[in-house]
Amino acid sequence: MRKSILILFLISSFSYAQTKVFNGDPDKAFEVARKLAFNKQRKQAQDSLLLILTKYPDYHDIRSFLASTYSWDGDYKKAKKEFDYILKKSPKRLDTWQAAIKNELWRTAAFSALEMSDKALKYFPKNPDILYLKASAEDATDNHEEALLTINKILKDNPDHEKTKAYKASLIDKLSLNTIGLKASVDIYSEVFDPMQYYLLKYVRNTKYGSIHSKINFSRRFASNGAQFEIDMYPRIAKGLYAYMNFGVSNSFLYPDIRYGAELHKSLPKSFEASLGFRALKYSSGITNIYTGSVGWYSGNSYWSFRVYVTPGEPAASKSGTLSYRKYRRDANNYFSIDAGMGFSPDIYRFDFENNEDSIINLNSQKFNLGYYFSSKNNKNYWGIQSGISHQEISFNPGSYFWIYSFSLSWDMKFR
Repeated sequence: MRKSILILFLISSFSYAQTKVFNGDPDKAFEVARKLAFNKQRKQAQDSLLLILTKYPDYHDIRSFLASTYSWDGDYKKAKKEFDYILKKSPKRLDTWQAAIKNELWRTAAFSALEMSDKALKYFPKNPDILYLKASAEDATDNHEEALLTINKILKDNPDHEKTKAYKASLIDKLSLNTIGLKASVDIYSEVFDPMQYYLLKYVRNTKYGSIHSKINFSRRFASNGAQFEIDMYPRIAKGLYAYMNFGVSNSFLYPDIRYGAELHKSLPKSFEASLGFRALKYSSGITNIYTGSVGWYSGNSYWSFRVYVTPGEPAASKSGTLSYRKYRRDANNYFSIDAGMGFSPDIYRFDFENNEDSIINLNSQKFNLGYYFSSKNNKNYWGIQSGISHQEISFNPGSYFWIYSFSLSWDMKFR
């Protein structure tokens, strides 16, 4: 009933069918058109606004609202045309400049948005909202350093501007291409073995081609110490396609003599992704080949993935799988994780099997892990806490099991 009254009001006020020239109170008609626009009757609202403009072409509030409705609908070129008309006639309309620049950013015309921001600043020097949009345009054109300088200009006069402070932190994070990290872990066995200790020191460099991770792994196991040196690379091949490549060496029996592998990761429709690859572990007794693949799915702030390992052997291939879940908080560095898996994979337990590969890789094993990862407010420091429990068959006593209780702490720091 209410819709019918609105439409009848417009018809009687505008005499649209007969004259196509507006005849009525523009303020009241504008109010009705706004209600239509916010009531999911966008096309009727736009027709009404256009009709009013036939008699009042310089009623800039109406034209600006019309342009905004075009922008909401993704008709960015039409919106730009209307915004340009207003700004040419009345260049000191701050709200119109803001809406026009946002329209350019939404249509991914970042260079145009940057040009408009500079023009707007001639009329509104040091305006924090225009400067913020300029920084967004600079960021979108990969001028991250310039964007950071612009953000600093805002904070100089507006030190408590929360939105700007958050943006500054994200820009510093984006510009921090280097990371160093430490991780310490311990496995405590219910019987047979003494606690086993693991340490990791890493340095990561992000490049335009992908990230490069150099790592030193150090272990204290079986009353012996050993180290392994590794390089991981994640080259970007094309949009939605990247690779994982790995190479590692060691002269300790606690690690493979040589380790290498590769994997392709591909984004798929409906927020899915998949990967397929291999790992190879070379010991003094021979090479163990492992084939692996995964399927992942993003759903809102949640991520699910399932990874499987297949290791050929006698009398049959060994299979293991892990189901993982992550619940993200404010960004990808802040999340809670759960992992549950079955089966033994030598890619995870990387020590020399002393010619017992076929019997060991077929061991029964179950595991369950919990993790919590969080960062500082400025996204410079990252911490991780993980604990887990495994129920694993004893290699030299088939059918018997021990429990393994695992704990780890990690810290990463990003810097420019």
